Amino acid sequence: MKTLKIASTLIVAGLVAGLALPGPVLADPPAHAPAHGWRKKNDPYYVGYTGRQWSDDYGIRSGRCDRDRAGAALGAVVGGAIGAAVGDDDDRLIAILAGATIGAVIGHEIGDEMDDDDRACFGHSLELLEDGHKVAWDGSKRGMQYTLTPDRRFERDGRVCRHFSLLREFDGRKLSREASACRYGEGDWRMIKP
Repeated sequence: MKTLKIASTLIVAGLVAGLALPGPVLADPPAHAPAHGWRKKNDPYYVGYTGRQWSDDYGIRSGRCDRDRAGAALGAVVGGAIGAAVGDDDDRLIAILAGATIGAVIGHEIGDEMDDDDRACFGHSLELLEDGHKVAWDGSKRGMQYTLTPDRRFERDGRVCRHFSLLREFDGRKLSREASACRYGEGDWRMIKP
């Protein structure tokens, strides 16, 4: 009888102690976390640099841009015309690094090797990637790889801009450049001279 009384006292004490302890705290995942489960099905948008919602990140937030899918989306949306104007009600699928000054700003050895698929990964990364985070993608030639790291945001002439570093690896050589680009329109990023 005494053992039963001690056991029931311990159970009651355990229940009281369990209720006194704080339970698990439920919170939303951070904005940069990849979407899984409910969020992926019910809130499939990726919020960009200016608050614009994009339907796909093409792997950018996970650190690896899918240049083939990004380039295909670019081709479907703008028909190959880089920096084409898009209306406010249009659900543009991808941002792009546009303009003719790419080689002049980051160097012809890097800029001249970039094709539209590379520019799609580049522009969409500027649109979606947080400062200090890296994204990589394979270039147009076998063994070529780009790594982009945006590291500072600023304004210039009323435009939102980002400073970044770009690394290109090819044929055992590494070329690294730092430069900046500004947003000229919906998903339209262009290099600027310092």
